[in-house]
Amino acid sequence: MLSMNDTQATGERISKLMAARGLCSRREADAYIERGLVYVNGEKVTQLGTRCAPDAKIELAGRAQNQQAQLATILMHKPVGYVSGQAEDGHQPAVVLVQPDTQMAGDFQRFRPQHLKGLAPAGRLDIDSTGLLILTQDGRVARQLIGENSEIEKEYLVRVEGRLDDPGLQRLNHGLSLDGKPLKRAKVSWQNDDQLRFILKEGKKRQIRRMCELVGLRVTGLKRVRIGKVMLGDLPLGQWRFLKPEEGF
Repeated sequence: MLSMNDTQATGERISKLMAARGLCSRREADAYIERGLVYVNGEKVTQLGTRCAPDAKIELAGRAQNQQAQLATILMHKPVGYVSGQAEDGHQPAVVLVQPDTQMAGDFQRFRPQHLKGLAPAGRLDIDSTGLLILTQDGRVARQLIGENSEIEKEYLVRVEGRLDDPGLQRLNHGLSLDGKPLKRAKVSWQNDDQLRFILKEGKKRQIRRMCELVGLRVTGLKRVRIGKVMLGDLPLGQWRFLKPEEGF
């Protein structure tokens, strides 16, 4: 195995490898490196931009692991009228709803102000849509849900107006393009007479609404009910809860 010195020019950046292995985000990796909390093949690394062999053993110090364990991931039942990310056009971001009085009754963990630090949405949910929104302080969760190689399913119930024939339904499942690029294969089926169930592995801006427009449908209501193995369940509208330790996407 090559040493770090041997791979200064040809190896991979340690922060990139850490992100690829799901240890943390690249931004978090840089912070850990600067604080001397990263070890490569047993050797402490403190210099940003350091490279190592692709198969090097990378470990986080116990203090960093403890800090990661305290990072919050929050499930919210987002109402219509709130944007997922930064405030825009006078509309508030969903994160403003993360307050003690909107926490779901019986949640296993108590809210503290530090849970808001760095809390950001892992994926979008349009202002006109409702349902499950994930907000997290943990770069590992964000990468899992919205990383370029993410295969996490998102499930939606979509109320529509218009007529949809079998060829149109087939196109919703596979064969549509947005922004000049083919969409990944979806799973779309009728839930009842005016409601479709969509299961997607991507999340382009207003994707479902635009898909429906391409086959002559108009969306009148859209609710996300599942992300991976995590369900919206009985979480009340406008409220939130912490991701449980035994839950995973």
